[in-house]
Amino acid sequence: MRMTTGLRMRIIHRYLGFFLAGIMAMYSISGIIMIFRNTDFLKSEKIIAQQLKPNLETGELSAALRVKGGIKPEKTEGDVVYFAQGEYNAKTGMASVKKMELPVILDKMEHLHKATTDSPVYYLNIFFGLSLLFFVISSFWMFMPQTSVFKKGIYFTLGGIVLTIILLFV
Repeated sequence: MRMTTGLRMRIIHRYLGFFLAGIMAMYSISGIIMIFRNTDFLKSEKIIAQQLKPNLETGELSAALRVKGGIKPEKTEGDVVYFAQGEYNAKTGMASVKKMELPVILDKMEHLHKATTDSPVYYLNIFFGLSLLFFVISSFWMFMPQTSVFKKGIYFTLGGIVLTIILLFV
């Protein structure tokens, strides 16, 4: 039996799909959770105490505490500076910051999803992205071009492309 390109594509598509089922589920879940990253959805409050240098300026304090959006002092009582995320004792250097964090497993999933070249697993994201691109291309070999399923599939593909273009410009 001669193996056609279509048959090869279907076989690779099938087994690559089975192999990547877990990571596809992880990217799906983390992608949905990332939509809510600017909210406190699924997050719990953590109070972090940190010893810093005394008498830090606001900019230095923001950098030392790694507070997104910076620190804007709300009030000062004696040596203690209060800000929305916590407080800082300028005399002792002791800071207390409130952070909202995802549960550990969801946080790890989100970090993997957002991996950059600084991450030791960025190659996994490249492999996964290329695999998804292969799924897109190989799906056109799942059905013979003369079948009604394939022809309907082309209409759905065109509809998906139009939707994507619309979403890009919304």
